[in-house]
Amino acid sequence: MSRRRTSPPGAPLTSLQVRSLPGQLLAWYDRHRRALPWRALPGEVPDPYRVWLSEIMLQQTTVAAVGPRFQAFLRRWPSINLLAAAPLDDVLHEWQGLGYYARARNLHRCARMVAEQHGGIFPDTEEGLRELPGIGGYTAGAIASIAFGRRASAVDGNVERVVARLYHITEPMPVAKPALRAAAGALVPGERAGDYAQALMDLGATICTPRKPRCLMCPWRGDCRAFAAGDAEALPARVAKKAKPVRHAIAFWVTRPDGTVLLRRRPEDGLLGGMIEVPTTPWREEAWTLEEAAMHAPVAATLITLPGDVRHGFTHFDFIVQVAAARTKRRPKADEIWVKPEDFGSQALPSAVKKMVRHALAHMGR
Repeated sequence: MSRRRTSPPGAPLTSLQVRSLPGQLLAWYDRHRRALPWRALPGEVPDPYRVWLSEIMLQQTTVAAVGPRFQAFLRRWPSINLLAAAPLDDVLHEWQGLGYYARARNLHRCARMVAEQHGGIFPDTEEGLRELPGIGGYTAGAIASIAFGRRASAVDGNVERVVARLYHITEPMPVAKPALRAAAGALVPGERAGDYAQALMDLGATICTPRKPRCLMCPWRGDCRAFAAGDAEALPARVAKKAKPVRHAIAFWVTRPDGTVLLRRRPEDGLLGGMIEVPTTPWREEAWTLEEAAMHAPVAATLITLPGDVRHGFTHFDFIVQVAAARTKRRPKADEIWVKPEDFGSQALPSAVKKMVRHALAHMGR
């Protein structure tokens, strides 16, 4: 912990203070670093495959949720070449519960590109990494610094929060993003860039938290302008969020006499691309009537609306689904998927579809 006197509110950081900040943080990290399954131990050489896999999984997902899933992925596909050779359906199925499935598709595409075009070896620069599917600016910076020791800046929400408080940048997000990126980039040291990136992640996750930051435990307390001003929890400033829009659909629970249920694969592009789902109407802002929905039903049969509805929250909208049941005796078509409910576990069903399945089974079983 820094024992230097805290600078007065409003005083800008001096160049001497800025140069000393990385060393203070690294000294703290050497004592308090988190033990994470993808993180190399002190003295070990980081494995680019593990670094990349963890960074993709951690996008919009918590460390607690990723830990066991990361280890399951490694047990199943311990190398980039084995992951590249895996069927996409297996990867999508293993991804369940980790958020947007576009990341899983890009994960698989990236693995194949690295295996086929780079001999199974990741590019070691930000520029080379950004040419791979699913790797944007933050992820490229994180991999380049952690896996290869490059002087690269990895700026995510945690880092933005730490830097906004350290420099007391009060412009609201997202207007403040360019200033935060510039300030974060200037702090990256020439030595131990990977440790510094992980130290900054740990600081944001364990000390400089969104609510009730533990400022008295922070190695940067003596230089933090927000701590001096007493408004750390208010930063970074944000404009009020708009209410999320709502989309509606009707799902078709179609069964055959043998107990199988009709499923289908979603288009590769777009939300939940390539996943297996219960057929639905298009998703739209207005609620559907049963008469309207019948035009989109996968079979010509009497539809019966089940009581209640299914609700699921996506990042950018809320989803409300009614479930309509129907029975058919016609033969399955070649491109259809008919599965018994007890075998649904072998299908790559996203969370929203699992809710529809549970809703249908609860009411159809009565």
